[in-house]
Amino acid sequence: MQVVSLSADVVVARSQFWQTTCTLVHRDAGDDGECFVIDSPVLPDELDALPTILAQAGWSLSGLLCTHGDWDHLLARFAFPDAVLGAAETTAARLRAAPGEAQRDLRAFDDEHYVQRARPLALGQVQALGVPGVVEIGDVEIELLPADGHTQDGMALWLGWTGVLVCGDYLSPVEIPWLSEHGSRHAYLATLARLRPYVERADWVVPGHGVAIDAQRALAILGEDEAYLRALPDPAAPLPLARRGPAQQAIHAENLTRMGGAGA
Repeated sequence: MQVVSLSADVVVARSQFWQTTCTLVHRDAGDDGECFVIDSPVLPDELDALPTILAQAGWSLSGLLCTHGDWDHLLARFAFPDAVLGAAETTAARLRAAPGEAQRDLRAFDDEHYVQRARPLALGQVQALGVPGVVEIGDVEIELLPADGHTQDGMALWLGWTGVLVCGDYLSPVEIPWLSEHGSRHAYLATLARLRPYVERADWVVPGHGVAIDAQRALAILGEDEAYLRALPDPAAPLPLARRGPAQQAIHAENLTRMGGAGA
C-alpha cells in the first residue's frame, strides 16, 4: 500500500488491489482535533495498517465516511469496528434495501483471490447524511456533493480548507466511467458537471481508484469521460488513450450491455 500526504491535514492510502483509495482527513480545533477516514483499502494487511497511520500522525478517529455503497469502499470497519459509518442518505437506503450484499460480494472476491480475513464484515451503525450538506470537522466543514451515476447512490467530499476533492468512483486515471447495474449515463454526466467547478479550484483530486491528481489532469480526464459517455451506446465510443487495456474494454462491453442500446 502506498501512503502519501497531500497536505498537513490529508493523507491518502492507495491499495495494491484496484488502486482503491482511502483518504484520512484531519482538522485541529483548539485542544482537540477531529479525523475522518473516507473509504478504505482492500487487503487485510492494508486495513490493519490504518490505525498505525493515524497514530503516527497523532490523529484520533472521529468516524468513518464512504463515498458510496460498493463493498470495496466499506472495509474501514475492519480497522475501526466501533466507529460510526457516515454515508449519503442514498447509500444508507441502498444498504438497508440489500442487507448482506456487500458481505456476499466481499466473500466472492476473497474466495476468488484466496484472501483470508480474521472475521466477517460488519457494517454496524450507519448514519445517513443529508446530501447536499456538510459534516463539521473541527472549526470547518466538509461539503457533501451528490455523486450518482456510477451507482444509484453516493457523494463526493470537498475539503475546502485543504483544496482536496474526494470524488469516489469518478475522474479515475486508471478506469473509464463504469455504469453499474443501477447506474445511469445521464446521472453520471450530471455528476461530472457538478464536480467541474470544484475540480477547477482544487489542488488535488482523489479518485476512488488511482493516484491523486492535480486539477489540470483531472479536468482532462473529466473531458474524456464526458466525451465517452455522450457517445454511448455507440460500440465505437472513444476510450481514452491511457485507459484502453483489456480490463477497460471489458467495462466498455458491460456498459453497452447495461444500456441495451437505449441510451439510458
